[in-house]
This record gives sequence, C-alpha cells and structure tokens, in this order.
Amino acid sequence: MKQVIVIGAGAAGTMAAIFAARAGAQTTLLERTKDGGRKILISGGGRCNVLPSRVDESRFVTASSPNILRKIIRSWPLAEQIRFFEHELGIPLELEEESLKLFPASHKARDVRDGLLAAAARAGVRLVTETSVSDVRPDDQGWLVLADDGQEFRAHAAIIATGGLSVPNTGSDGRGLSVLRQLGHTMHPTYAALTPLTVEPGDFTELAGISLPLTLSARSGSDTATATGGFLFTHRGYSGPSVLNVSHVAVRARATSGERTTLTVKWTPLGDEEWNERLQPQGARTVSGAVRAELPERLASVLIARAGVDPLRPLSDLRREERLRLVGMLVRGELPWAGDEGYKKAEVTGGGVSLSEINARTMESRKHPGLFICGEVLDAFGPIGGYNFLWAWATGRAAGIGAAAHPDG
Repeated sequence: MKQVIVIGAGAAGTMAAIFAARAGAQTTLLERTKDGGRKILISGGGRCNVLPSRVDESRFVTASSPNILRKIIRSWPLAEQIRFFEHELGIPLELEEESLKLFPASHKARDVRDGLLAAAARAGVRLVTETSVSDVRPDDQGWLVLADDGQEFRAHAAIIATGGLSVPNTGSDGRGLSVLRQLGHTMHPTYAALTPLTVEPGDFTELAGISLPLTLSARSGSDTATATGGFLFTHRGYSGPSVLNVSHVAVRARATSGERTTLTVKWTPLGDEEWNERLQPQGARTVSGAVRAELPERLASVLIARAGVDPLRPLSDLRREERLRLVGMLVRGELPWAGDEGYKKAEVTGGGVSLSEINARTMESRKHPGLFICGEVLDAFGPIGGYNFLWAWATGRAAGIGAAAHPDG
C-alpha cells in the first residue's frame, strides 16, 4: 500500500492527511504539539473564520508568479470548500453580514479543529503527536523523516505542512522552512505579515482603546497596499483589519531595502469636497464641533491639533489655508509608525518557497519527486477574513491527493 507521511497537523496538514487517506494511501500525520491545529483554535477570536464568503484573487500577496497562485486558488473553488465543511464534516457555516466572513454556526473554533481531526481518523490517518521533525531526506524507498527523539519514519511520499514562523507559541518554529531551504528550494525572504504596527511613545498613544472604520494606505517605492476596515489604537500602536492588511508593505520594506514606508489615512468616508462643505460657516459652529460630528471626540481633538488649527475657532473665522490643512489631515493624513509586533502577533508568514518550484495541480516539488509542499511555507498569503484558511485547505487537499497518486519508487 502507498505510504504517505504528513508533517504538521495544522489546517493544511490535516486537510492533506484526510485526502491522502481517502485516496487509499496509508497515511501518518506527525505533529509537534500534543494535539495539533492550535492556530485554528485561536483564529477569529476563538470562533475560527473558516472561509471568506467571496474571493478576490488580487488580494493575495506573493513575490512568485500570480498566474501560478491563481491556478492553485482555483483548484478547489470556494463553493466546493463550503460544501466540504457543511456536508462532509457536518459543520454548518454562518455568514457574518458585517464582515462577509464565514464562521461555524456554533462560533467555536474547536468544532473546526476537532471536526478535521475526526475526519482524518475516520479516513484511517494515524496521528503521532509530540514528535518534532529534525530532517526530511530522500532515500531508496522514497522519503525518510527523522524525529528529534530518534524515531524514523519512511514513506513513498512526504508532505511538508509545518506552517511558518507566526505565533510561535502554537508550535510554529520555522523548521519546515529550514528543511526546504536545505533541500535546495528557492526561498523568498520571510517576514511577519498581517501584524500590528508600533509607534514611538507619544505618537497617538493617548488614543489607546479608540476604534473606528477607516481607509489606510501604505507605500514604499512601488510597493503599495490599501485596506478599508476596522482600526484600533493600542497602547503600543495600531491594530485591526485595516492595519494588518497593509502592514506587510512596511515590514517587508524595513527588513529588505530599509526604504521608508509612508502610511496615510482617510479617517472617514468623506473626501475633500464633503469635508470642505462641512467646514463652511454654520451659525456659531466651531471647528471642533464640525469634526466631532464625524469622528470620536478624543481623535477629533488630536487631528485638529496636528493640523495646527484652533479647535474653538468658529467656522466663520476659519481661514482658507487652515481649512485646506485640516481637510488634508482628515482625508490623507500621515500616520506615524516606528516598528511592528513581529511574528509573535503576526497572523501569517510572508515569503517562503517560490511557487515556481511546485506543481500547481499537485503541490509536488519540481526539485524532489515525491515531496509535496502546502500551506504557510509557500510564498503566498491573503488578507484577514478567511483567505489564509482557504489557501491552507486548497493546497492541503491538492498535496494529499497528489501524494497518494505519486508512483511507488
């Protein structure tokens, strides 16, 4: 019987094991922790955003071929993934109207993790926990996997689904990335993606706790990203979906080129024309009154001060240059930032194995027959909102099917 070893019982690895076993392979799933799927358990605030309700392929980020990325995403369409969770795992999904995200109807991430592991067990997968893999190498019979405790596992095909470097306390230590590098794969530089940004003391830190929806843009040279969504002032800087979804531009530039990244904010849906209208004379209304009508009071006060305008000035006395300065701050104000929270708080790892070195249909390495690669170790990630689980499910399924179909010897 065909033997397949899957390394890593996270989202991609467990999905790979399910489909390898279903395809008839004798499948062993190795996991470093005592249970597996820990990122699933903490995702979505413990609710697990299983999938997005719609997919915009252009929102994925990769330094590899966008064409290969699209082929991989389309290999398991969203509707089929939804059907798998609802009908094959028995986990009904529920749309959160405001965010357009799909969560388990129970709103319990544990139901997703446990449902996947149960499906793997039903398919005949052997789960081996608390086993750290130190090396993966080809041998005469296929692949040899060595564990830190001296155990050896042999199989016709091996699947690396070890995750990246993000949230290391869940078991992600980057070991799979190291193994793949040693095997000669081209690695795009890795960095913390979808991570909060930090500021110097005094830069908006007095606004900690304020949250609001806004549009945030990041630019570093030709690298740009824009996101509209929730924004949160923290004691250390900024977080929320809008920040996480553009932070990769700042983090990547800082780590690779050292180029300065400019962050600009459109604090409300109002543009130049609308703000100019709202800052026209209205009886005895003041600058503060006009801005506070659209923004939280503490934030309004800080932005007015940063624009160098007297908040108590009546709109009838507001000079043209003051109005233009204030409108500029409200529509495209620069947001100071100093650093980032790194892998500790990052949702995913940017960079990884070049997509040009895998078969987009099977996830098989083009350098090593019988070696399959899936999930976060690959050079691609998507925005907040279920995109990275969609990537894990699609690449895991393809790797499992591909490994089971790999010819013996």
